[in-house]
Amino acid sequence: MARIKSIKDVDVSGKRVLVRADFNVPIEDGKVSDDSRIAATLPTIEYLLERGGRVILMSHLGRPKGKKDPKYSLRPVASNLADKLGKPVLFLEDCRGPEVENAVSQMGDGSVALLQNVRFYGDEEQNGEEMSGDLARLGDVYVNDAFGSAHRAHASTAGVARKVETAVAGFLMEKELKFLGDHTANPERPFVVILGGAKVSDKISVIEALLEKANTILIGGAMAYTFALALGRKVGDSLSEPDKVDVAKAALKKAEERGIRFLLPVDNMIVDAIDFDARTVGESRLTNEGEDIPDGWEGVDIGPKTVETFKREIAGAKTVLWNGPMGVFEIEACSKGTFAIAEAVAANGDCVSIIGGGDSVKAIKKSGYSDKVSFISTGGGASLEFLEGKTLPGVDALDRDEGGAASDLK
Repeated sequence: MARIKSIKDVDVSGKRVLVRADFNVPIEDGKVSDDSRIAATLPTIEYLLERGGRVILMSHLGRPKGKKDPKYSLRPVASNLADKLGKPVLFLEDCRGPEVENAVSQMGDGSVALLQNVRFYGDEEQNGEEMSGDLARLGDVYVNDAFGSAHRAHASTAGVARKVETAVAGFLMEKELKFLGDHTANPERPFVVILGGAKVSDKISVIEALLEKANTILIGGAMAYTFALALGRKVGDSLSEPDKVDVAKAALKKAEERGIRFLLPVDNMIVDAIDFDARTVGESRLTNEGEDIPDGWEGVDIGPKTVETFKREIAGAKTVLWNGPMGVFEIEACSKGTFAIAEAVAANGDCVSIIGGGDSVKAIKKSGYSDKVSFISTGGGASLEFLEGKTLPGVDALDRDEGGAASDLK
């Protein structure tokens, strides 16, 4: 497999280094309210600055639909980043054009600038040739450190990389590919996969891919109720996908044929009403082991017997991949299962533990155990597509060592 080149393979001194970062962060009252994505890119930025690079950062923020909208300005990110770096960050009110090119040309070695939201232009998401060219003129070297956007073939992730002489990965991108790629392709065993979330349809391709690699798969969240239907059980009013029962049956059959432990909840917390806005539930109770969920009730979390079973599997693992919560963890009354699994993953200090993006990241952070796991992915959809084995356009466009094609790396 061809190795993707990184910033360590390039002399950036005195060069304009165009870095695609993922600064798609929540902004409240004009300030960044969660800067974890900004912090995640600091090692790359600081490395480039220390070596005399002229760092030009670019990112998207929200969905401005191809129009300039002050609501989606990256200016608050520039302020946050300046505080973290301890040095000024030049904020440019556009991301392309003569004025931007002129400002970038006047940057000194070891200085940093942030371009305005690339999605202020419609041809960003269309991977437009003109947009890609305009961005490419801003840099001598292109660095992609935005794994969370790498599954999109956009001008700032794929198009520009093919128009510059040198296109390499940043440290965060390298780390994502190492943990989601190397550690799941050739895992230290036993390899335990924990999958949750709402829909089987969202994860079926991931399940199929992981059935080729895992020793044990633990299923929670609403997707477990579709698997319960596949086994002929009743799930009451629980969120499920009756039209995906055949898909679930096929996955169960494949697991059995391959000798993979495929464990579903044996008990559930159920409620007769739930109010997402008020974060409250009505009457609640636990089902007995193997008990069907009656009509008028819905499952909202795994039960204590399931938690104990899952914890035993996790405790014996050498590699753990977790993607998707075990229940409606946003509501305190329905969060015990998810947080118990978070604690179990954190407690196994002998394993490589990977949190695979999306709601799992919110859950591990809310649980208080985020600093006890090996790696937390910054990619939601990108994580899933990469685990499925799909080629990510933003990764595919990067330079490889001689002797390997870009398509060698999935």
